Amino acid sequence: MSEQNPETIYDVVIIGGGPAGSTAGIYTARANLSTLILDKGLTTGALGITSKIANFPGIPGEIAGADLLRTIRKQAESFGVNYVNDKTIGADLSSDPKLVFGNFGVYSARAVVIATGSLGRSNLIKGEAELLGRGVSYCAVCDAAFFKQAVVAVAGKSDEAVEEALYLSRFASKVYLFCPAPELLAPAELVREMRANPKIELLTSATLREIYGKDRVEGVRYVQRGSETEQDLPLNGVFVYLQGGVPITDFLQGQLETSPSGCLMVDREFQTQTPGVFAIGDVLCQHIKQAVIAASDGATAGIAVEKYLRGRSDMGVDWK
Repeated sequence: MSEQNPETIYDVVIIGGGPAGSTAGIYTARANLSTLILDKGLTTGALGITSKIANFPGIPGEIAGADLLRTIRKQAESFGVNYVNDKTIGADLSSDPKLVFGNFGVYSARAVVIATGSLGRSNLIKGEAELLGRGVSYCAVCDAAFFKQAVVAVAGKSDEAVEEALYLSRFASKVYLFCPAPELLAPAELVREMRANPKIELLTSATLREIYGKDRVEGVRYVQRGSETEQDLPLNGVFVYLQGGVPITDFLQGQLETSPSGCLMVDREFQTQTPGVFAIGDVLCQHIKQAVIAASDGATAGIAVEKYLRGRSDMGVDWK
């Protein structure tokens, strides 16, 4: 961890060093704004634990999420971004300067960007964590191409689960959609499209008990409501869209407006209702969770921070 001067006031402190936060840092540092990123570590976020990514622009072939993060951070550091390994435990966003409290210090800034991501579910399916990246995935758009002509399962009851099952059907030979409830919580039109797809089989009131496999996913065990008899289904991949993904905002203690789901509310430039405080990435509960979209949030917010601090009325253009 870098040595910090408690009297230093940064132009911007970014909480979270994933693709959103690090990209914001690239843009603020390039604008000659002193930039500090507080982060808990490379493998604490969604990208850091992703085993393979093959659709990030400018990166040919496959790359591990942690390696992609290292590349982004190296670029950010080349522009002068300072990374500090610290967990944020509180903030005072109404003070001047704004204060961010970590386990190892207090950080002052004229602007703050919140890029803390979201928490996973507390109750994982047996075998889910062990086989993550080896057949278990949370992103069909990211990983569907690895399952051409394979048999896969989708676990969930939301419109996202249905949409991802439809997407997977373009690649997989068979898609089983395990809905833990008696019916899907998705728009009727979407459900009709799913039911009309010959590759998708819907199993309602069906709960996955276990994902098993030695080195990769080999199958699942599940039960259906009204029966405790476990059934075994051999397959190659499991895409999990069960309830979870709670935004990490507890350290804010209600200082910012949120949606009923706890997502931070922002304007089109990612500024919250508190001037000089921005939020990007998964704390916004965006429907599409992609590293490149998080990076896009960061780019827009980074430019907006510079605009806010320097009082410009336009977003500016930088193709260099």
